[in-house]
Amino acid sequence: MGRTGDLADSFLQATEAAAIAAAKWRGRGERKLADGAAVEAMRTVFDSVPFDGRVAIGEGERDDAPMLWIGEPLGSRQGDSEALSIDIAVDPLECTNNCATDSPNAIAVLAAAPRGTLLHAPDCYMDKIAGSAELAGKISLEADVAYNIEATSAALDKPIRDILTVVMDRPRHENLIRQLRELDVRIRLIGDGDVSAALDAAGPTSEVDLLMGIGAAPEGVITATALRGLGAHFEGQLVFRNDGHRERAEKMIDGDIERIWQRDDLCMSDDAIFVASGVCSGYLPGVEFQRNGQAMVHSEIIDVQKGERTYMHRQYSSD
Repeated sequence: MGRTGDLADSFLQATEAAAIAAAKWRGRGERKLADGAAVEAMRTVFDSVPFDGRVAIGEGERDDAPMLWIGEPLGSRQGDSEALSIDIAVDPLECTNNCATDSPNAIAVLAAAPRGTLLHAPDCYMDKIAGSAELAGKISLEADVAYNIEATSAALDKPIRDILTVVMDRPRHENLIRQLRELDVRIRLIGDGDVSAALDAAGPTSEVDLLMGIGAAPEGVITATALRGLGAHFEGQLVFRNDGHRERAEKMIDGDIERIWQRDDLCMSDDAIFVASGVCSGYLPGVEFQRNGQAMVHSEIIDVQKGERTYMHRQYSSD
């Protein structure tokens, strides 16, 4: 029947189309219009992909934004027993605010894996910790901040004052930031973009050592897929800001919704891929609109099963 990676090019076309559509709104201060354009472009591509797909988790519910809704069927072979049955974790425009202000690291991104192997949950929040393969088994959300920093220092053979931790600049992180300051850790505060930040932390040559703090759950599942392919460390724990999300999670998740999810619990299959295309330049270059009416899109694919990370540069008509 094939494997998820066989559809990598189709999924790449979906993120590329979303990136081009969103990039046309860069710097215009219209984050929801940019998000809506990305959603519709991605949905149009998915309609023609020969698979039986489903959105396992996606972004948009929390802030009433345009979205590929959770549970939405995708693909041209719905109900076909011979088709690949695949779950998608997706954010057609990660960092909508960054696109609106033409700031770094806005991307179109998704993860795909066989049906039932990606966490199927509401668009809620997730407490996260991510780092390189050297930190696997050494750090955990079960431990406090000081323990994790000391463990990172020991595992990386790096002085605590040289450790660089990325945290989203949010009021909810006031206590986390205070504790990191007391430990004399370097902190990089970001407005959005914890997928990119986690990939930085996972890289063996990056100056970033850790990602810590609460972000969106869909991005947590997407990140876990990418970091599974890179052999890096990731944990997440769902955070509920209202009873509605908690009640939905109880219906959708089999088991303890308060659990700490390991990387391989969030993405349970090696037959998985991560695909991202740059909208605004950052960890990936942004879409380049050319005078001849073409658009150059820069992307990457992480094939979990093969352990391969491939960068792509493809040209499309921007009309």
